[in-house]
Amino acid sequence: MDKKKVAVPLVCHGHSRPVVDLFYSPVTPDGFFLISASKDSSPMLRNGETGDWIGTFEGHKGAVWSCCLDTSALRAASGSADFSAKLWDALTGDELHSFEHKHIVRACTFSEDTHLLLTGGVEKILRIFDLNRPDAPPREVDNSPGSIRTVAWLHSDQTILSSCTDIGGVRLWDVRSGKIVQTLETKSPVTSAEVSRDGRYITTADGSTVKFWDANHFGLVKSYDMPCNVESASLEPKLGNKFVAGGEDMWIHVFDFHTGEQIGCNKGHHGPVHCLRFSPGGESYASGSEDGTIRIWQLGPASHDENDSVPANGPTGKVEVSADDVAQKIEGFHISGEGKTTEKENATDA
Repeated sequence: MDKKKVAVPLVCHGHSRPVVDLFYSPVTPDGFFLISASKDSSPMLRNGETGDWIGTFEGHKGAVWSCCLDTSALRAASGSADFSAKLWDALTGDELHSFEHKHIVRACTFSEDTHLLLTGGVEKILRIFDLNRPDAPPREVDNSPGSIRTVAWLHSDQTILSSCTDIGGVRLWDVRSGKIVQTLETKSPVTSAEVSRDGRYITTADGSTVKFWDANHFGLVKSYDMPCNVESASLEPKLGNKFVAGGEDMWIHVFDFHTGEQIGCNKGHHGPVHCLRFSPGGESYASGSEDGTIRIWQLGPASHDENDSVPANGPTGKVEVSADDVAQKIEGFHISGEGKTTEKENATDA
Protein backbone atom coordinates (compact mmCIF):
# COMPACT_ATOMS: atom_id res chain seq x y z
CA MET A 1 0.00 0.00 0.00
CA ASP A 2 1.42 3.39 -0.93
CA LYS A 3 1.85 5.85 1.89
CA LYS A 4 -0.16 8.99 1.33
CA LYS A 5 1.59 12.35 1.33
CA VAL A 6 -0.05 14.54 3.94
CA ALA A 7 0.51 17.83 5.74
CA VAL A 8 2.48 17.32 8.95
CA PRO A 9 1.70 19.70 11.78
CA LEU A 10 3.85 20.91 14.62
CA VAL A 11 2.26 19.24 17.66
CA CYS A 12 2.22 21.32 20.85
CA HIS A 13 1.66 19.38 24.06
CA GLY A 14 1.32 20.83 27.55
CA HIS A 15 -2.39 21.24 28.23
CA SER A 16 -3.94 18.43 30.26
CA ARG A 17 -7.53 19.15 29.23
CA PRO A 18 -9.30 20.27 26.01
CA VAL A 19 -8.01 23.39 24.23
CA VAL A 20 -11.00 25.68 23.70
CA ASP A 21 -9.59 28.99 22.41
CA LEU A 22 -6.57 30.22 20.44
CA PHE A 23 -5.42 33.75 19.65
CA TYR A 24 -2.49 35.01 17.56
CA SER A 25 -0.88 38.37 18.23
CA PRO A 26 -0.07 40.63 15.29
CA VAL A 27 3.59 40.56 14.18
CA THR A 28 5.69 42.45 16.76
CA PRO A 29 9.42 43.35 16.78
CA ASP A 30 9.94 40.05 18.67
CA GLY A 31 7.93 37.96 16.19
CA PHE A 32 4.36 36.81 16.77
CA PHE A 33 2.82 34.82 19.57
CA LEU A 34 0.06 32.30 20.17
CA ILE A 35 -1.94 32.07 23.39
CA SER A 36 -4.18 29.13 24.20
CA ALA A 37 -7.06 28.65 26.64
CA SER A 38 -7.85 25.27 28.11
CA LYS A 39 -10.19 23.66 30.59
CA ASP A 40 -7.03 22.87 32.62
CA SER A 41 -7.21 26.49 33.97
CA SER A 42 -3.73 27.51 32.74
CA PRO A 43 -3.43 29.61 29.56
CA MET A 44 -0.14 29.10 27.72
CA LEU A 45 1.98 31.44 25.62
CA ARG A 46 3.96 30.09 22.65
CA ASN A 47 6.16 31.30 19.85
CA GLY A 48 3.60 31.63 17.04
CA GLU A 49 5.96 30.42 14.35
CA THR A 50 7.58 27.39 16.00
CA GLY A 51 4.96 26.50 18.62
CA ASP A 52 7.68 26.47 21.30
CA TRP A 53 6.29 26.96 24.78
CA ILE A 54 7.27 30.25 26.43
CA GLY A 55 5.29 30.22 29.66
CA THR A 56 2.09 29.43 31.53
CA PHE A 57 -0.18 31.98 33.23
CA GLU A 58 -1.02 30.55 36.64
CA GLY A 59 -3.81 31.83 38.89
CA HIS A 60 -7.22 30.76 37.55
CA LYS A 61 -9.21 28.28 39.66
CA GLY A 62 -11.46 26.95 36.89
CA ALA A 63 -11.60 26.19 33.17
CA VAL A 64 -10.34 29.05 30.98
CA TRP A 65 -12.73 29.61 28.07
CA SER A 66 -11.16 32.59 26.32
CA CYS A 67 -7.75 34.22 25.90
CA CYS A 68 -6.22 37.09 23.93
CA LEU A 69 -3.12 39.25 23.55
CA ASP A 70 -2.97 42.99 23.01
CA THR A 71 -1.54 44.38 19.76
CA SER A 72 2.03 44.58 21.08
CA ALA A 73 1.77 41.13 22.77
CA LEU A 74 2.91 42.72 26.02
CA ARG A 75 -0.29 41.90 27.93
CA ALA A 76 -2.63 38.93 27.88
CA ALA A 77 -6.19 38.49 29.14
CA SER A 78 -8.25 35.41 29.95
CA GLY A 79 -11.86 34.64 30.88
CA SER A 80 -12.66 31.74 33.17
CA ALA A 81 -15.29 29.56 34.81
CA ASP A 82 -13.94 30.83 38.15
CA PHE A 83 -16.13 33.95 37.58
CA SER A 84 -13.16 36.18 36.70
CA ALA A 85 -11.30 37.73 33.79
CA LYS A 86 -7.61 38.27 34.44
CA LEU A 87 -5.09 40.69 32.94
CA TRP A 88 -1.52 39.39 32.70
CA ASP A 89 1.94 40.74 31.97
CA ALA A 90 2.94 38.66 28.93
CA LEU A 91 6.66 39.27 29.53
CA THR A 92 6.80 38.02 33.14
CA GLY A 93 3.60 35.97 33.49
CA ASP A 94 2.52 38.10 36.47
CA GLU A 95 -1.17 38.70 37.11
CA LEU A 96 -1.78 42.44 36.79
CA HIS A 97 -5.46 42.48 37.73
CA SER A 98 -8.43 40.21 38.29
CA PHE A 99 -11.84 41.50 37.19
CA GLU A 100 -14.49 39.73 39.25
CA HIS A 101 -17.81 38.69 37.68
CA LYS A 102 -20.92 37.03 39.09
CA HIS A 103 -20.85 34.04 36.74
CA ILE A 104 -18.70 32.20 34.16
CA VAL A 105 -16.76 34.46 31.75
CA ARG A 106 -16.86 32.87 28.29
CA ALA A 107 -15.25 35.60 26.15
CA CYS A 108 -12.79 38.48 26.44
CA THR A 109 -10.95 40.70 23.99
CA PHE A 110 -8.74 43.81 23.98
CA SER A 111 -9.87 46.88 22.07
CA GLU A 112 -7.82 47.86 19.04
CA ASP A 113 -6.23 50.74 20.97
CA THR A 114 -5.51 48.23 23.85
CA HIS A 115 -6.96 50.54 26.53
CA LEU A 116 -10.16 48.57 27.06
CA LEU A 117 -11.05 44.96 27.84
CA LEU A 118 -14.46 43.62 26.78
CA THR A 119 -15.92 40.58 28.57
CA GLY A 120 -19.08 38.52 28.26
CA GLY A 121 -20.46 35.30 29.65
CA VAL A 122 -23.28 33.51 31.38
CA GLU A 123 -24.47 36.72 33.09
CA LYS A 124 -25.66 38.03 29.67
CA ILE A 125 -23.91 41.36 30.31
CA LEU A 126 -21.20 42.90 28.11
CA ARG A 127 -18.71 44.74 30.31
CA ILE A 128 -16.05 47.22 29.18
CA PHE A 129 -13.16 47.64 31.63
CA ASP A 130 -10.83 50.64 31.39
CA LEU A 131 -7.33 49.17 31.73
CA ASN A 132 -5.91 52.58 32.64
CA ARG A 133 -8.21 52.53 35.69
CA PRO A 134 -8.61 48.81 36.45
CA ASP A 135 -10.24 49.40 39.83
CA ALA A 136 -12.99 51.59 38.36
CA PRO A 137 -16.37 49.89 37.83
CA PRO A 138 -16.82 48.71 34.22
CA ARG A 139 -19.22 50.18 31.76
CA GLU A 140 -22.09 47.73 31.24
CA VAL A 141 -23.70 47.47 27.82
CA ASP A 142 -27.41 46.68 27.53
CA ASN A 143 -28.38 43.10 28.45
CA SER A 144 -27.67 40.44 25.84
CA PRO A 145 -30.67 38.27 24.88
CA GLY A 146 -28.72 35.13 25.81
CA SER A 147 -25.61 33.78 27.50
CA ILE A 148 -22.62 35.32 25.65
CA ARG A 149 -20.30 32.97 23.73
CA THR A 150 -18.08 35.25 21.60
CA VAL A 151 -17.15 38.95 21.58
CA ALA A 152 -15.13 41.16 19.22
CA TRP A 153 -14.50 44.85 18.48
CA LEU A 154 -14.82 46.42 15.05
CA HIS A 155 -14.96 49.83 13.37
CA SER A 156 -12.02 51.18 15.41
CA ASP A 157 -13.67 50.20 18.69
CA GLN A 158 -16.96 51.93 17.81
CA THR A 159 -18.90 48.66 17.49
CA ILE A 160 -19.05 45.48 19.55
CA LEU A 161 -19.98 42.09 18.13
CA SER A 162 -21.41 39.30 20.29
CA SER A 163 -22.97 35.88 19.82
CA CYS A 164 -24.89 33.69 22.26
CA THR A 165 -24.53 30.11 23.45
CA ASP A 166 -28.24 29.30 23.31
CA ILE A 167 -29.71 31.37 20.46
CA GLY A 168 -28.70 32.05 16.86
CA GLY A 169 -27.45 35.28 15.37
CA VAL A 170 -24.64 37.80 15.83
CA ARG A 171 -25.54 41.08 17.49
CA LEU A 172 -23.75 44.34 16.70
CA TRP A 173 -23.83 46.97 19.43
CA ASP A 174 -23.08 50.68 19.08
CA VAL A 175 -20.56 51.37 21.86
CA ARG A 176 -21.75 54.96 22.41
CA SER A 177 -25.45 54.23 22.76
CA GLY A 178 -25.04 50.70 24.15
CA LYS A 179 -27.86 49.49 21.87
CA ILE A 180 -28.07 46.70 19.28
CA VAL A 181 -27.89 48.30 15.83
CA GLN A 182 -27.93 45.14 13.71
CA THR A 183 -28.45 41.40 14.01
CA LEU A 184 -26.88 38.97 11.55
CA GLU A 185 -29.39 36.11 11.42
CA THR A 186 -28.25 32.49 11.66
CA LYS A 187 -30.23 29.31 12.24
CA SER A 188 -27.93 27.89 14.91
CA PRO A 189 -25.92 29.53 17.73
CA VAL A 190 -22.70 31.10 16.45
CA THR A 191 -19.76 29.29 18.05
CA SER A 192 -17.02 31.33 16.36
CA ALA A 193 -16.95 34.91 15.06
CA GLU A 194 -13.79 36.47 13.63
CA VAL A 195 -13.28 39.95 12.19
CA SER A 196 -10.79 39.78 9.29
CA ARG A 197 -7.47 41.61 9.68
CA ASP A 198 -8.44 44.16 7.02
CA GLY A 199 -11.80 44.76 8.70
CA ARG A 200 -13.79 43.74 5.60
CA TYR A 201 -15.41 40.48 6.69
CA ILE A 202 -16.94 38.83 9.70
CA THR A 203 -16.45 35.03 9.53
CA THR A 204 -18.98 32.99 11.52
CA ALA A 205 -19.50 29.29 12.20
CA ASP A 206 -22.99 28.14 13.15
CA GLY A 207 -24.08 24.51 13.09
CA SER A 208 -22.79 23.03 9.83
CA THR A 209 -22.46 26.39 8.05
CA VAL A 210 -19.66 28.94 7.61
CA LYS A 211 -20.80 32.42 6.62
CA PHE A 212 -18.95 35.56 5.54
CA TRP A 213 -20.59 38.92 6.23
CA ASP A 214 -19.73 42.41 5.01
CA ALA A 215 -18.37 44.01 8.19
CA ASN A 216 -19.41 47.51 7.12
CA HIS A 217 -22.84 47.03 5.53
CA PHE A 218 -23.66 43.74 7.32
CA GLY A 219 -24.94 41.92 4.23
CA LEU A 220 -24.31 38.19 3.83
CA VAL A 221 -21.49 37.78 1.27
CA LYS A 222 -21.11 33.98 1.19
CA SER A 223 -22.57 30.97 2.97
CA TYR A 224 -21.13 27.48 2.63
CA ASP A 225 -22.45 24.19 3.98
CA MET A 226 -19.81 22.12 5.75
CA PRO A 227 -19.37 18.33 5.81
CA CYS A 228 -20.18 18.24 9.56
CA ASN A 229 -21.03 20.53 12.46
CA VAL A 230 -18.15 23.02 12.71
CA GLU A 231 -17.20 24.89 15.83
CA SER A 232 -14.66 27.32 14.37
CA ALA A 233 -13.63 28.93 11.08
CA SER A 234 -10.88 31.36 10.11
CA LEU A 235 -10.20 33.35 6.94
CA GLU A 236 -6.65 33.58 5.52
CA PRO A 237 -5.62 37.17 6.41
CA LYS A 238 -3.26 38.19 3.56
CA LEU A 239 -5.07 37.25 0.34
CA GLY A 240 -8.44 36.24 1.78
CA ASN A 241 -8.69 33.46 -0.81
CA LYS A 242 -8.88 30.46 1.56
CA PHE A 243 -10.50 29.59 4.84
CA VAL A 244 -10.28 26.73 7.32
CA ALA A 245 -13.06 25.11 9.34
CA GLY A 246 -13.06 22.39 11.96
CA GLY A 247 -15.46 20.66 14.31
CA GLU A 248 -16.87 17.37 15.37
CA ASP A 249 -15.32 15.13 12.67
CA MET A 250 -11.82 15.94 14.14
CA TRP A 251 -10.50 17.07 10.74
CA ILE A 252 -9.44 20.51 9.55
CA HIS A 253 -10.99 21.33 6.19
CA VAL A 254 -9.40 23.90 3.86
CA PHE A 255 -11.70 25.65 1.37
CA ASP A 256 -11.49 28.10 -1.51
CA PHE A 257 -13.14 31.31 -0.30
CA HIS A 258 -14.56 32.22 -3.72
CA THR A 259 -16.09 28.87 -4.67
CA GLY A 260 -16.48 26.98 -1.38
CA GLU A 261 -14.66 24.01 -2.91
CA GLN A 262 -12.70 21.88 -0.43
CA ILE A 263 -9.02 22.03 -1.40
CA GLY A 264 -7.48 20.24 1.57
CA CYS A 265 -8.26 18.13 4.60
CA ASN A 266 -5.87 17.64 7.51
CA LYS A 267 -6.23 14.76 9.92
CA GLY A 268 -4.34 14.36 13.16
CA HIS A 269 -6.49 15.36 16.12
CA HIS A 270 -8.02 12.62 18.25
CA GLY A 271 -11.04 14.62 19.36
CA PRO A 272 -13.36 17.34 18.04
CA VAL A 273 -11.69 20.60 16.92
CA HIS A 274 -12.80 23.49 19.14
CA CYS A 275 -10.81 26.42 17.71
CA LEU A 276 -8.93 27.39 14.56
CA ARG A 277 -7.00 30.57 13.82
CA PHE A 278 -4.71 31.75 11.04
CA SER A 279 -1.33 33.23 11.91
CA PRO A 280 -1.04 36.98 11.14
CA GLY A 281 0.89 36.38 7.90
CA GLY A 282 -1.41 33.60 6.71
CA GLU A 283 1.42 31.11 6.19
CA SER A 284 0.12 28.73 8.86
CA TYR A 285 -2.87 28.14 11.11
CA ALA A 286 -3.34 26.58 14.53
CA SER A 287 -6.02 24.17 15.72
CA GLY A 288 -7.00 23.32 19.29
CA SER A 289 -8.88 20.17 20.19
CA GLU A 290 -10.69 18.11 22.79
CA ASP A 291 -7.54 15.92 22.74
CA GLY A 292 -5.59 18.64 24.62
CA THR A 293 -3.13 19.38 21.82
CA ILE A 294 -2.53 22.38 19.60
CA ARG A 295 -1.41 21.61 16.05
CA ILE A 296 0.20 24.23 13.81
CA TRP A 297 -0.27 23.49 10.10
CA GLN A 298 1.61 25.09 7.21
CA LEU A 299 -0.75 26.33 4.51
CA GLY A 300 1.45 25.01 1.69
CA PRO A 301 1.12 21.21 1.66
CA ALA A 302 4.37 19.77 2.99
CA SER A 303 5.13 16.28 1.70
CA HIS A 304 5.66 13.76 4.47
CA ASP A 305 4.61 10.23 5.13
CA GLU A 306 1.29 9.78 6.84
CA ASN A 307 1.40 9.52 10.66
CA ASP A 308 4.70 11.42 10.92
CA SER A 309 4.52 14.34 13.25
CA VAL A 310 7.05 17.02 14.01
CA PRO A 311 7.35 18.03 17.64
CA ALA A 312 7.12 21.74 18.22
CA ASN A 313 10.73 22.15 19.34
CA GLY A 314 12.05 20.54 16.18
CA PRO A 315 13.02 17.00 15.31
CA THR A 316 15.00 16.22 18.46
CA GLY A 317 11.88 16.46 20.63
CA LYS A 318 13.79 18.07 23.50
CA VAL A 319 11.45 19.96 25.78
CA GLU A 320 13.87 22.77 26.53
CA VAL A 321 13.12 26.07 24.83
CA SER A 322 16.26 27.67 23.46
CA ALA A 323 17.44 30.33 25.87
CA ASP A 324 18.14 32.90 23.19
CA ASP A 325 14.64 32.67 21.76
CA VAL A 326 13.07 33.19 25.09
CA ALA A 327 15.35 35.61 26.89
CA GLN A 328 14.24 38.70 24.99
CA LYS A 329 10.59 37.94 25.59
CA ILE A 330 10.20 36.38 28.99
CA GLU A 331 12.74 37.31 31.60
CA GLY A 332 11.32 36.23 34.93
CA PHE A 333 8.36 34.30 33.50
CA HIS A 334 6.95 31.72 35.92
CA ILE A 335 7.95 28.39 34.48
CA SER A 336 6.26 25.44 36.11
CA GLY A 337 7.74 21.98 36.11
CA GLU A 338 5.59 20.00 33.71
CA GLY A 339 6.96 19.31 30.22
CA LYS A 340 5.20 21.68 27.90
CA THR A 341 5.73 21.52 24.27
CA THR A 342 6.68 18.52 22.44
CA GLU A 343 6.25 14.90 21.60
CA LYS A 344 8.40 13.27 24.26
CA GLU A 345 8.26 9.94 22.43
CA ASN A 346 11.00 11.26 20.17
CA ALA A 347 13.27 12.44 22.98
CA THR A 348 15.07 9.10 23.08
CA ASP A 349 16.30 9.70 19.53
CA ALA A 350 18.10 12.88 20.53
